[in-house]
Amino acid sequence: MRNNEKNELKPWLVEEWCIPEASAEFVAKMEDVLSVYERPYDPLRPVVCIDEMNRQLVEETRIPCGSGQPEKVDSEYVRKGVMDVFRIAEPLAGKRDTVVTEKRTAIDFAHILQRTSDVLYPQAEKIVLVTDNLNTHTTASLYKAFPPEEARRLADRFEWHYTPKHGSWLDMAEIELSVLSRQALAKPKPDAESFTRAVRSWTCTQNAHCRKILWQFTTADARIKLAKLYPHIV
Repeated sequence: MRNNEKNELKPWLVEEWCIPEASAEFVAKMEDVLSVYERPYDPLRPVVCIDEMNRQLVEETRIPCGSGQPEKVDSEYVRKGVMDVFRIAEPLAGKRDTVVTEKRTAIDFAHILQRTSDVLYPQAEKIVLVTDNLNTHTTASLYKAFPPEEARRLADRFEWHYTPKHGSWLDMAEIELSVLSRQALAKPKPDAESFTRAVRSWTCTQNAHCRKILWQFTTADARIKLAKLYPHIV
């Protein structure tokens, strides 16, 4: 990835993901997401990507060393629990929000959707949502968290688009979480406070530069580069 005024995301160059065998279901969902990414910017119908990850908190035992000497860390460490990060990204506007939680249950996801709808995009007519097909990423999560009237209201606020199975690399929020992990969390954090501070600092830096995401993988590219995934028509 190259950071200029825009982040240019070439997903096949960022990480190694599992690519499935030829599947009509895979390519149908892939082309659906890619068509969403080709839409022009519309502040009343923002395209928003959501994903989450978790990381282990680790307290390391450091070995005293002299001034100017490399830091030394013992091989033993203490696990201090797990923290979760939800990423909400609007690629064409260069806007991001990050929420740190202790869990990533269906109820946590429901509250992320509520925040996206009512805090981040209250003026939007419809929020075009791209997310992977994790079992909590459904309208059912809203009904687990809220009364039916509120759950239905929130469900209707979103236009849902799912990445295919083994195709979560199509979710730009997942790619951004990968970058966040390498840039801000490469060194394990010992507690929730330092973890949250690192995540928020990285997010603030990204937002301060209003770094838009230039997605370069189109449907036309997919039909060439991933031609083997398309069913063979006899």
